Amino acid sequence: MITIGNIQLPGFPLLLAPMEDVSDPPFRAVCKENGADLMYTEFISSEGLIRDAIKSRKKLDIFDYEKPVGIQIFGGDEDSLAMAAKIVDVTNPDLLDINFGCPVKKVACKGAGAGVLKDIDLMVRLTDAVVRSTSLPVTVKTRLGWDENTKNIEEVAERLQDVGIKALAIHGRTRSQMYKGEADWSLIAKVKNNPRINIPIFGNGDIDSPQKTLEYKNRYGVDGIMIGRAAIGYPWIFREIQHYLKTGDLLPAPTVEERIAVSKNHLRKSVEWKGAVVGINEMRRHYSNYLKGLPGIKEFRNRLVVLKELEEVEAVLDEVQQYYQGFEIDRSPIVLENYHEHCAI
Repeated sequence: MITIGNIQLPGFPLLLAPMEDVSDPPFRAVCKENGADLMYTEFISSEGLIRDAIKSRKKLDIFDYEKPVGIQIFGGDEDSLAMAAKIVDVTNPDLLDINFGCPVKKVACKGAGAGVLKDIDLMVRLTDAVVRSTSLPVTVKTRLGWDENTKNIEEVAERLQDVGIKALAIHGRTRSQMYKGEADWSLIAKVKNNPRINIPIFGNGDIDSPQKTLEYKNRYGVDGIMIGRAAIGYPWIFREIQHYLKTGDLLPAPTVEERIAVSKNHLRKSVEWKGAVVGINEMRRHYSNYLKGLPGIKEFRNRLVVLKELEEVEAVLDEVQQYYQGFEIDRSPIVLENYHEHCAI
């Protein structure tokens, strides 16, 4: 059993990473149904919360069925982060997470997200301000460092633990790497094996299969795995990993019926949460992932991305199910490179 504050998680939990424009309640719902143990909201600007910005406030929406769930905030000012933490407190999540890992320019170059990696003292002060301002367990997600010359994650882990964080998730790249090259988990292992560290350490980066999960679990000794881009369009990865860790056997790829069922579920929850127009429009980018591997699917997909009524979209999805009834889809490797634009740390 892994403990974060008063949260009890399975012995080797699978975490859904916070991803901007991806990890909204509809997406979290389908991941939860397929085995994610702990999930996070999209990251939320501390300044946006203080200004009462509609988009930022909307991201605070969490639901009982997805618990345990954490709300993630970012910012580069102590007072703003502290005030945002008090606002988050009222929404009653299970934990509050600080984003020190998002590498995208609009965040990092404004002194937030991975931008804080250039100033460890500031990172410690920001974290301390949040810990002091909330009754929630505080966790942090970050990267190895800003660049190849500043891989300071070992020092960061000790100092953040000292000011009171309850868990740390580490992406095995620097900010300058963005998502290029292979994630380096050796430094994550060093943090985990540091005798001074007594909080859970979660590894993140390049996990795209049950086999790799088991390999990294055994090789690096982390307390759990955080999965981001590999879950986009493939929430079944959580159940597949859990089954493989328990039995050593690979589950078959999801059937066409399962793919359509999840597509519909995601669509309906998207419409419920965002409204018909936005909900239908924002689902369009998900169909190619959910229906990947079906020969000739482009014709159906082209229809799905222009329809404007829920009933029409569901009717086409029913056509897809009927047309491909009984078709077996191989579990092809997930192409992580397609998702660099998402801020998955």
